[in-house]
Amino acid sequence: MPTPAEQVRLAFQPLYSLYSGTVVAVEALVHPGSGWVQDLLAVAADPVRMAEADLDLAVRAVGAAARQVGGVPLQLNLTASTAAAPAGAFDALMQALDRAGRRPGDVVLEITSPLAAPNPDVLLEGMHRLHDLGFQLAFDRLGAAGLPMNLLAEAPIEMVKLDHATLRRLPANASAVALVEALVHFARQAGLRLVATGVEDETELDIARRAGIRIVQGNLFATTAPARLLPATARDSQPGTMVVSPAAGLRIPEFLRQARTLPDDATCDDVHTILSAEHAPKAIIGLDRQARPQWTIDRMRFLLAVTGRYGHALYAGKPAAKLAGAPRLVRIDTGTRELLELIADAGWDHSGDHLVVIDASGRYQGVVRPNEVMRRMAAVKVEAAVALNPLTRLPGSDAVAQDVARRTGEGRPFVVAWLDIDDFKRLNDTAGFAAGDDLIRALGRALTDHARHLGDVTVGHVGGDDFLVVCGVEDITTLADAILGHDWSADGLPVTLSMASLVWPGSAAGSYRDSARLLAPLKKQAKDIPGSSWVNSWPGADRAQVLRGAREPEGRPRALLTQR
Repeated sequence: MPTPAEQVRLAFQPLYSLYSGTVVAVEALVHPGSGWVQDLLAVAADPVRMAEADLDLAVRAVGAAARQVGGVPLQLNLTASTAAAPAGAFDALMQALDRAGRRPGDVVLEITSPLAAPNPDVLLEGMHRLHDLGFQLAFDRLGAAGLPMNLLAEAPIEMVKLDHATLRRLPANASAVALVEALVHFARQAGLRLVATGVEDETELDIARRAGIRIVQGNLFATTAPARLLPATARDSQPGTMVVSPAAGLRIPEFLRQARTLPDDATCDDVHTILSAEHAPKAIIGLDRQARPQWTIDRMRFLLAVTGRYGHALYAGKPAAKLAGAPRLVRIDTGTRELLELIADAGWDHSGDHLVVIDASGRYQGVVRPNEVMRRMAAVKVEAAVALNPLTRLPGSDAVAQDVARRTGEGRPFVVAWLDIDDFKRLNDTAGFAAGDDLIRALGRALTDHARHLGDVTVGHVGGDDFLVVCGVEDITTLADAILGHDWSADGLPVTLSMASLVWPGSAAGSYRDSARLLAPLKKQAKDIPGSSWVNSWPGADRAQVLRGAREPEGRPRALLTQR
């Protein structure tokens, strides 16, 4: 009777980065002659035989990938039961990788449904064993695989794949939008890569991009990446339709590639064999037994040395380290600013050299191409410039939404405030558009100046005379007193302002959408108060405080801002 591995065919589907437009990994997809892979594995009956069948499929995928896939991580699917198996069960897979010239670090094991079985604690122990063996780990089909929340928070994963059914509910389904917004924020905070799977057409590709997802895969990319895969410098939609800013999630893992590696005791002959081939890599990284980078060899410089006069005689059989340079190391959790500084410090002669990425233990994770980072950063700058309000040069609702998401994740209380000019249309009709524009610019400058002095304050100009402010609870009174207490005028006409604020306690999960909805009635209440006014409330409160205005109480208690 044929084994499950003999009853399937294999296909390899690429994953593309929306930062660089390049392939960042390839997933081995198993297609049985009929039915589903899970049905095929179920024939194995007991858990031990099921794990053996599951790993047989993985071994076959490694062998096929050695002939068809190179240069990028290989992704293999495993059931949760297999992932929880003892370390010895993976001996055949380790041997297959060794025969194929791959390290466990070049492989991403995708743990797929049902994720709740076996016991979550047993699965977590198994995933830590696989991580200790050097494998990268991912959860597949998030949103449809019954994933316990503690596993998502505690498992040693590098990637999460969003089930395609969730993507297809965007942007019409508000609950799905909120879920994806939360996942994008979680992935950014946890340093994970979030992948949109099952992308079938360019509409879904645009939805994934607008949602803040930066890696995609699906049938749309079966033959080649569409032209619109690279980051666009303009958007068809209005800012703020999804919680994402142009720079959201800009992290090293999104640029990560795999380079060709050799043991650090390799010879120049070993390197020459690889670098003189027709499709040779640009560089080779030398790794010690703990997978820590020891040297790097640039293809062009190496070939110039060994093919010159007496080059072969000088270097044949000698350690490759003689022609190698020290690797330019960068931690995988390095921020964008530090990464750019490292690229700049290299100078012109080495501007094209790979940066070698390591984890906290110094183990090799991949390489980053500086030109791809610079290209993406240029696109981010263009996108950010497009998003600025042309009158005040302040960011729009995207920046506000991102800051609300950040503060929500930190779990500390914060305030979202909405400020505008009273009777602005009548002011324009009386003093003229130029005077109105001057007043808006002056208000924007004042908000920006005070925000700069206070520190962690975000100011957004969301259109017309409407401004949004996000800040800590301790800063809102200072800001309000400075802005609302100023005597504003336009072309000699006195002007008043209205402000509504909402205090999100640290225990509540605020969002940009919820803030906008809850601020609307508070803003209307503030507008009904003569003079410059300020109305404040909390989510779920059945009352609001009038903190400034004609009905302002004597000696208003500032401490109420932090109480329900």
